[in-house]
Amino acid sequence: MQIPFLNLKQINQPFEDKISVAIEEVLQAGWYILGEKGQHFEKLFAEYCGVKYCFGVANGLDALTLILKAANFEDGSEVIVPANTYIATILGIQNAGLKPVLVEPLLDTYLINPAAIEAKITTKTKAILVTHLYGKCCDMKAILEIAEKYGLKVFEDAAQAHGAKYESKLAGNLSDAAGFSFYPSKNLGALGDAGAITTNDDFLAERIKALRNYGSSKKYVFEHKGLNSRLDEIQAAILACKLPYLDADNARRREIAGYYVSKIHNEKIILPNSVTLANDGWHLFVIRTKDRKAFISYMNAKGIGTDIHYPIPPHQQQAFVEWNQQSFPITEKIHQEVVSIPLNTALTNDEVNYIVDTINKF
Repeated sequence: MQIPFLNLKQINQPFEDKISVAIEEVLQAGWYILGEKGQHFEKLFAEYCGVKYCFGVANGLDALTLILKAANFEDGSEVIVPANTYIATILGIQNAGLKPVLVEPLLDTYLINPAAIEAKITTKTKAILVTHLYGKCCDMKAILEIAEKYGLKVFEDAAQAHGAKYESKLAGNLSDAAGFSFYPSKNLGALGDAGAITTNDDFLAERIKALRNYGSSKKYVFEHKGLNSRLDEIQAAILACKLPYLDADNARRREIAGYYVSKIHNEKIILPNSVTLANDGWHLFVIRTKDRKAFISYMNAKGIGTDIHYPIPPHQQQAFVEWNQQSFPITEKIHQEVVSIPLNTALTNDEVNYIVDTINKF
């Protein structure tokens, strides 16, 4: 049996007819940027997340950059961020002229450790940018309490958390503003780069709307130095087609994740924390093993694709040479041991069973 880590053609196959119609409608309308399709998706996604505003942008990195630019912090202000996040979270901070301050995650959830945040707060700290990594929401109650104590903004990198819940609220409605990516591999994926920002904050909303369009709220009048970052009509139309099925797709992901958790029994494998299984988006199913190289080789030999999210932590990347001598032991352990196994809506029950049996025999 051959099981790729991810087959985007299979995942999008159920939507092909609807997507074809949507694309044809865009072609016939003859309007390709900031048109009716974009506005329609923004309305749908705002309603889905339970927020007042949604703004479509070009990608997830731009979403984070625009949020932080809109916050209008003084250049060089500090933003606390998990040390094990994807590089885009950190780039978004730097692109806005701000300074990332890395904080260790919890080993059992891979999410930022609220207890480690306070020690990193200084007079320059203006915000906490959390990452709902792998589709699991951070401990927002604890984080929001810290933010209130010190007068900080809280923002979400929700790029992997479409439809994930924290208590009764969805990711994207847990902070001052949230950035989403609709990269094709996401739970809600476009057929190209795409992103969005959600917020309930009137001040941020007004600035974000202008900043994504060169800093203009009126044609050829520019109040701010902005970006060219708009969600195009084709991607918006595709996302609007797929959004009604997101909850069902996430339910299937949870079903597979629950099966993995209950059926994988191998002392060499550390399974992800499943305490909040029913609320998590399960964008990825990430296990840990000290024998990662051997495990990947074994899975490949059995026809099962894997991936690593992510092999090198940000502070050890060449792009951040200024951090290369810093030590983040928990982050480093995570990046040395994590492996992602297939988890997506295209998997059949037979394939899921085969994956479980194969892992149990490793």
